[in-house]
Amino acid sequence: MKSLLHRLTTNRQGGQGMTEYIIIVALIAVAAIGVYALFGKTIRNQVAGLAGEVAGTGSSTAIQQAGTAAAAAGSAANTDKKMSTYGN
Repeated sequence: MKSLLHRLTTNRQGGQGMTEYIIIVALIAVAAIGVYALFGKTIRNQVAGLAGEVAGTGSSTAIQQAGTAAAAAGSAANTDKKMSTYGN
């Protein structure tokens, strides 16, 4: 009987640890999606510029686009977000 009680208690603790782990992973995923939504275009253009430089082709267009996307992301991050402007 003690063995059965010990196993049930141990399984509950293991389930609690797994639940905490899942919550942490979900929070990290939500944060990553937010960062990607805000800075995704900038990152893609910077990687394209680096790839162009490594390949030996010009990458001034990609670098220019990265700067434009970074400015747009910066202005989007500074705008006042309210429920009335949710769809904009």
